[in-house]
Amino acid sequence: MPTWLVWLTAPVVGTVIWKLGIASIRSFSAPPPGSLDVEKPPAEPEDVEGLDVYLVCGECGTEFHVSKLGELQIPRHCGEKMLVTRRARGT
Repeated sequence: MPTWLVWLTAPVVGTVIWKLGIASIRSFSAPPPGSLDVEKPPAEPEDVEGLDVYLVCGECGTEFHVSKLGELQIPRHCGEKMLVTRRARGT
């Protein structure tokens, strides 16, 4: 291989290797695309007055009547999470 061809292609090959190396190092530090947690606006509370939704404690049977559901965070009663129960409205 002629010396002038080696001198001509060496900077090009070196630049390609350098860019691939930098790109691979940067890929380790950045989160994968689409995995960023974008804050969602809070959901509007859903009116469930007509559905008779209850939070029921499985240990002692205590019931709380729920009239609106938003971001549901189930409370604890007697140390256990309460169960969400939907019942048909009695007439």
